[in-house]
Amino acid sequence: MHSQNNLYYIATTMLPGIGPVLARQLISYLGSVEQIFKESPKNLAKIPKIGETLAQYIKENNVMQQAEKEFLFIQKNNIHIAIYTDADYPHRLKNCDDAPLLLYYKGNNNFNHSKIISIVGTRSATEYGKRCCKELIADLQKHNPIVVSGLAMGIDICAHKEALKNGLETIAVLGTQLSTVTPASHIKYAREIIAHKGTVLSECHSQTIYDNALYVKRNRIIAGMSDITIIVESKTRGGALITAEYANQYNRDVAAFPGNIYNTYSQGCNMLIKQNKAHLIESAQDVERILNWDIDAHTSTKTIQKQLFVDLQGEELTVFSLLQQSKELTIDQIATQSNIPMSKTSSILLQLEFKGYIQAFPGKRFSLA
Repeated sequence: MHSQNNLYYIATTMLPGIGPVLARQLISYLGSVEQIFKESPKNLAKIPKIGETLAQYIKENNVMQQAEKEFLFIQKNNIHIAIYTDADYPHRLKNCDDAPLLLYYKGNNNFNHSKIISIVGTRSATEYGKRCCKELIADLQKHNPIVVSGLAMGIDICAHKEALKNGLETIAVLGTQLSTVTPASHIKYAREIIAHKGTVLSECHSQTIYDNALYVKRNRIIAGMSDITIIVESKTRGGALITAEYANQYNRDVAAFPGNIYNTYSQGCNMLIKQNKAHLIESAQDVERILNWDIDAHTSTKTIQKQLFVDLQGEELTVFSLLQQSKELTIDQIATQSNIPMSKTSSILLQLEFKGYIQAFPGKRFSLA
């Protein structure tokens, strides 16, 4: 992509008060990211949720100079960016309403691998939690999934290390800029991840001011990039449960290992399972079943006559046609290929299932009935 266009995207992320949702709305209304900085305050103010005060602030805030500084920084440090309109931007994440406008990353950009799982948990991992994590990754190794986590202490770093040990690519999502790995002792693991065809990424530019809220925002990326979020151990409050909440909001699968009811670090997992917010898993076989990795793709043998779907039109027909062309698709693939928002795709699929045109399978996969 042209470097000038990159500058405008970087500058947009630096505008205070303009988050990813509002940024995409601005681009949609104005036709291009460049126009955000060229439109008059009067016209900007007419855009929903902007108003006169924010419009004037956009015009008066000179972020282009900051963006140019950032662009020089990423070139000097061999940092890449993936913009949400790019083909290599994570498709699963792109389907989330609050996905970052762009990502900064070092290493591989294999963000659209066929099988991606997120594994997160407490920073105070017990031997039980570490064992669950190690055995899970070792047993899933045959499927060659990419393992996503947050490079934090405890379960996160255990997941990254076990992925590397089993020859799997792993993606570390930071809550800080790429130049600041926390804890500092994990810098060596970040380098090892990159050296072994993995990725270290963040939505934070190098001039980002540290804020604990950045780690909460980071959790949505971990959840949004993967097919399933697996909670190994967690208290009843914490980052892992926030990640699970995001995954549920995105209509992704969530799974958790149950644990001792008297163990603080299992209470969060037990709570998720009890509230039906996570599948109970005991082994890799359970994950295979949830994601439909344990059986061959379903092939429908039933013939559907044309007169049976004459009542389909618009987006329902679009989704039906996609499934006609493929034996089976995940909800993410359907949303991406149809260019229909994830929330609406879910509703359409439900209606088609009620009408008897399609059928659902574990792992949020669909085929013609």
